[in-house]
Amino acid sequence: MEGSGTWQGLTLVSIVTWICLSSYLKLTHKLRSLVQPWVARQVVGGVPLILEIQKHQNGMLDALFSGLSCVVSVPFYTAFLPLLFWSGHGRLARQMTLLIAFCDYLGNCIKDVVSAPRPSCPPVRRITATKDEEDNAMEYGLPSSHTLNTVCLSGYLLHYVLSFFEHEDASIQYYGFALACLLVALIAFGRIYLGMHSVIDIIAGLAIGVLTLGLWLTVNEKIDNFITSKQNVSSFWTALSFLLLFAYPTPENPTPSYEYHTAFTGVALGIVTGVQQTYSQFHHEGAPRIFSPELPVSAYLGRVLVGIPTILLVKFCSKSLAKWILPTVSNTLGIPIRSTTYIPKLKQDKGYANGKNTEEAKNSVGYLQKLCEFLNQDSFDIDTGIRFLQYAGLAWSVVDLVPSLFSYFNL
Repeated sequence: MEGSGTWQGLTLVSIVTWICLSSYLKLTHKLRSLVQPWVARQVVGGVPLILEIQKHQNGMLDALFSGLSCVVSVPFYTAFLPLLFWSGHGRLARQMTLLIAFCDYLGNCIKDVVSAPRPSCPPVRRITATKDEEDNAMEYGLPSSHTLNTVCLSGYLLHYVLSFFEHEDASIQYYGFALACLLVALIAFGRIYLGMHSVIDIIAGLAIGVLTLGLWLTVNEKIDNFITSKQNVSSFWTALSFLLLFAYPTPENPTPSYEYHTAFTGVALGIVTGVQQTYSQFHHEGAPRIFSPELPVSAYLGRVLVGIPTILLVKFCSKSLAKWILPTVSNTLGIPIRSTTYIPKLKQDKGYANGKNTEEAKNSVGYLQKLCEFLNQDSFDIDTGIRFLQYAGLAWSVVDLVPSLFSYFNL
């Protein structure tokens, strides 16, 4: 217990130190000035190849690659992971949730540090078949998040399946590996075909994905043991999540990347806190799994019919509570805030924050407002906190509230 508390404290102190040093030394700006020009040249140089590929565009290929992009997108994983938790494969669901949260953080950090453009449109034709793809097009290009996520999640899924079923047949391992490589190749090529990425973005996504997967396969058991050990888990992960909201680079221009990071950081917190509270009840290795006599398909469908409306209701309630609580607490503590999406009346109008003139707000001085000035911000975006709590509540309900309902209804 003492040793666990020591490394937890060192981890948090290290992150705080990194935040302070990187801000003071302006590391993001320095790294960007070194890397961005070279990457931008590679993107421009790769346009002729993209145009050559797009000469073969047709409706069928557009639909194929757009569909594949949706299947490996963050919204798809967000919808798929609850179903995985409720299927009884708790360890797989936990690991894939934390892995995608880590991939999302790492990939988006690199995107916003480098702030490299996507292929210019026109002359490249960019195909955005969904709202999610339109939002993705607003992010920077390097690395390709779709490629990075596909490498990591397909690789971990293959590792889990081979370990779970204890397949030692070399041919099965070979075919599984070949299938994973085929999926990665289709996704990578599709991102170029759709005009969303250049070759350098894909190469970076592949390289970072392979390194990340190798690291995760090394530490995943230790992480899972920690989450289920109930040793300062909730307090440590709450502090870690809060710090990670600050340990994020400022992009050259605003993008949706930070919003995705905030959402998945909240998801990870909700999953971790919920699982460590109910592990012995619902998420242990002996829990009923789908297709077993204890959890037939009919019972699983009942779980889905109960679970989906419940988590949507919790998401709505979490958002509503956060929209009420956070502004109230901020006003009480004298923290200047603004909102760009969730609370229209808090939209900042140049000299105003929190409905007050900025000078008036600064005169009601407090240590937290000095922190705002230290971070070079006149006010904090309350949308970050609302989004974080909304998705934390959603994830908590997936692994705590909903399984309790399953137990009540004998599902």
